[in-house]
Amino acid sequence: MSARRRLPRLPRLHTLRARLTAGLVVLLAVSCAAVGVAAVVELNGFLTGRLDQQLREAGVRFPASLEQGGPLPSDHDGDEGADGDTRRQSAGTFGARLVGDTVTDAAVVASGRGTGTATVALSARDRKRLAGLPADGRGHTVDLSTLDDYRMMATEGRDGDVLITGLPTESVEAAVHRLELVAAIVLGAALAVAGVAGALWVRWSLRPLSRVAATATRVSELPLSSGEVGLWPRAPEADPRSEVGRVGSAFNLMLGNVEDALTKRHTSEERLRSFAADASHELRTPVASIRGHAELALLHPDPVPRKVVRALERIEAEAARMGEMVDDLLLLARLDAGRPLERRPVDLTRLVLDAVTDAQAAGPGHRWTLELPEKPVTVPGDAHRLHQVLANLLANARLHTPVGSTVTISLQTDAGTAVLKVHDDGPGVAEDIRPKVFERFTRADRRRTGGAGIGAGLGLSIVAAVVEAHDGGVTLESGPGSTTFTVRLRTGEE
Repeated sequence: MSARRRLPRLPRLHTLRARLTAGLVVLLAVSCAAVGVAAVVELNGFLTGRLDQQLREAGVRFPASLEQGGPLPSDHDGDEGADGDTRRQSAGTFGARLVGDTVTDAAVVASGRGTGTATVALSARDRKRLAGLPADGRGHTVDLSTLDDYRMMATEGRDGDVLITGLPTESVEAAVHRLELVAAIVLGAALAVAGVAGALWVRWSLRPLSRVAATATRVSELPLSSGEVGLWPRAPEADPRSEVGRVGSAFNLMLGNVEDALTKRHTSEERLRSFAADASHELRTPVASIRGHAELALLHPDPVPRKVVRALERIEAEAARMGEMVDDLLLLARLDAGRPLERRPVDLTRLVLDAVTDAQAAGPGHRWTLELPEKPVTVPGDAHRLHQVLANLLANARLHTPVGSTVTISLQTDAGTAVLKVHDDGPGVAEDIRPKVFERFTRADRRRTGGAGIGAGLGLSIVAAVVEAHDGGVTLESGPGSTTFTVRLRTGEE
């Protein structure tokens, strides 16, 4: 079974400049080819018409003389009759006489001025072609096997025969072929020159558009997700009456609108961050005061009703929870403001051991496993904040999985990067929550927690903010029976 041959694909032109240049060259090639074909056809028709005119002028003198069976008269023959006129035939003139469908005589003038003839040996195919010529007094092109192409004209004779006169088309073909060669050379040169000139012209014409594209590329490289928006580059001004000028003006107007919108967004974010930081800072004192008064009331020596004790205990617990939330909000506000963290060598292996020990004490019903490298892993950063990252990830695994679940903590290095993974075999994170799991105040649903939502939804957002402040990243992969948080931190090693 033979494989199908695939036609080679034409190269795809990706740039507008290349497409315009190619289109210009193609249009020029089609136009020149049309002109060349028209010129060749017209020249061929004109020369063929001249050849037919020569056939009419020559008449049937030469083929009529063949029935006499003798040579043409010489230049010194004084006979000025019909035979004498054959001296005017040019070299290569063909003559033939047909009686019925049979060719009785066929010869050509061997030299100029009719001073000699040569008999032509015709094949059966040639005789058939000559017999098929219509005696209409018009020229027809015939290809004889013993001769080149001839333009022939058949005329009925006086004796009921058919006389055929022919002239070679070699001169016509030579002129046509020469015109074809000249046209091909001129067309190739014109296409080469037009291609170069067209490319330069298109490049010059599209130069304003290229500047707009370069400006758009520079704008696309700007960090727009957060931070203050500076003065963006603008596309250079062009003729507003042209298409490129209108594109540049519209592009600059769009950049101005986007810049204004991002500036307003940044201003709003700064106000919100300032409010969160100020509110968190101001709330720390009253929350601590409420907690202190609750603890002091619980230490009162006089008998207190059980309901009052329960209320005071709840006030103390909620005050402690509110204090932790305020601290988390204050930390996020500071991280959002871009305040730098400490940059000291931190033994990440030791932090993992300490965090797992604390998690075992808090969740004795879970199975905790460790996978640590033989050598300690050290990263530059803030030890307190990195410990908070580990504590939040382990607390998330403990609170959002049922008792008896297995939590695996692994640490390894890969090409100058410390890779920390926290995996559990719990029910997994709901699909609708995964995209926003690191956003603030995102709380898990009942399917993962086994009950109502737990916590304020700030733990994983703190993990993401602290890891990002350490120039790292955190990702989540979750499914039924498998949830993995992966933290990547730079070790500082090449």
